[in-house]
Amino acid sequence: MLLQGVRRVRRVQATVMLGTAHHWLPFTQMNAPEAHLRRFVRGEGSWLYDENGARVFDAVSSIWTTIHGHCHPRISEAIAKQAHVLDHATALGASNPVAESLAARLCALTGMQHAIFASDGASAVETAVKIALQYWQNIGQPRRTRIVRLNNSYHGDTVGAMSCSNIALFNERFAAITFETYELGSVDLASDDIAAVIVEPLVQAAAGMRTVSRHRYEMLAGMTPLLICDEIATGFGRTGTMFAFEQAPIRPDLLVLGKGITGGALALSATLATDRVYEAFLGEYLEFKHLFHGHSYAGNPIACAAALASLALFDEEHTIVASLSLSACIRRRLDSLRLHALVRDVRAVGTMVGIELHAERIEPRGSLTPAWRIADGLYRAGHFMRPIGDVIQFVPPLCSREEQIDAFFDALVAELGP
Repeated sequence: MLLQGVRRVRRVQATVMLGTAHHWLPFTQMNAPEAHLRRFVRGEGSWLYDENGARVFDAVSSIWTTIHGHCHPRISEAIAKQAHVLDHATALGASNPVAESLAARLCALTGMQHAIFASDGASAVETAVKIALQYWQNIGQPRRTRIVRLNNSYHGDTVGAMSCSNIALFNERFAAITFETYELGSVDLASDDIAAVIVEPLVQAAAGMRTVSRHRYEMLAGMTPLLICDEIATGFGRTGTMFAFEQAPIRPDLLVLGKGITGGALALSATLATDRVYEAFLGEYLEFKHLFHGHSYAGNPIACAAALASLALFDEEHTIVASLSLSACIRRRLDSLRLHALVRDVRAVGTMVGIELHAERIEPRGSLTPAWRIADGLYRAGHFMRPIGDVIQFVPPLCSREEQIDAFFDALVAELGP
């Protein structure tokens, strides 16, 4: 008992030193060595500054959220201005001009017709799934309840989103509260009990930047079930087009957006729907066809103002053109990296890159895993990233400069060794 008490005190002391005694970090072993925990105090452009004054390149866009760089003046000003006008008002039976403007802008960009807002990507996925289920009830086909998804899928960590995911490490321990979904190709899409198919277009980011062939989506054309496209990670220029579904032979009935929607400044997500879906929810009040789902901060004006500023920057700063230029620079560096003895595979679409290591050939040397050893070395060299299993991920802000891309790959090659 005494030994256990000493161990607990040491653990508490370690976290207190970092100020994390009360802040429980997601997807983080809080008993990990201090070297693996980061604390950032400032951001500017593609850089993050830690508590020790070190400046590091945000090589994962703070997990795929930052588009135009940290603390972009245009977005910060929009946030401050809106905060002095209207900070929040409910979207339950009410609206506000900023949310209306953002909904119209997103629909114009995507070819969809209606948008409902939430705060994070998983919540937007939950919204899409519930819309799909109620849609079929509203049009008199309540048998349609099954959801089909890709293998290696990931759609978030709330119960519905997690149920649509297929990564055992994230799901297995919560099997008691999830519902069954089915892998694309394992069921007949002509079955009259399928409500929707949910897919990540082109890139399965949380699965280690796994790429999906465009031909994989061909079977979805003309099907009866609703098609949900999850563009939380791939949206807003990451793959070389504004949205990844533009490069695949699919048109969504429901489109889920998040992460980069505000440029990475504030939490916001959206579920977009076509007229076909939306109109199934119209009727007399006592028919109760309206959507039975919503979130307290849906359509928050400050977050919507940030999103509108971010979308304006795509035009003002030619962000898609910059993304294509960065993609070309990345491809050039990946060509040689593929041949490295410690690299098992290289996967990339646009600026979304996964470099899978031969982990069995790499000694951890005190780090959590072989991949974490590389990540720790990169951090010391001025680059912040977080591995996914044995995969070194690289998803830079779209405002990054080519010399920053080169510096990252130079540091990676140096860390891997000859």
